[in-house]
Amino acid sequence: QVQLVESGGDLVQPGGSLRLSCAASGSIFRICAMAWYRQAPGKQRELVAAISSGGYTNYPDSMKGRFTISRDNAKNTVYLQMNSLKPEDTAVYYCNADVQRAGLETRSIYWGQGTQVTVSS
Repeated sequence: QVQLVESGGDLVQPGGSLRLSCAASGSIFRICAMAWYRQAPGKQRELVAAISSGGYTNYPDSMKGRFTISRDNAKNTVYLQMNSLKPEDTAVYYCNADVQRAGLETRSIYWGQGTQVTVSS
């Protein structure tokens, strides 16, 4: 099985920074892409950032400039650096990964359980 575990969520003041981490573990042959999503109460889940196995990144326009996604393939870990945080960034942040398991040819999407980010003074 494959597990994704997020960490780094916290309560932070407006203008502050946080760095989220998500580590994948299990019988993994390869991870093709990883991404961060977030969901605030009463709102739809939205993409925050995505990164390919080769390090190519993709951000919605609303996220560009403040958030940076990166990954460490040796550790099967994806990071999200968040700067200049605003109250509207408050949400549960989820990571996901497109994983091919060892011994299988198909790929599946796996989700973590999320980490809470609260931006408030």
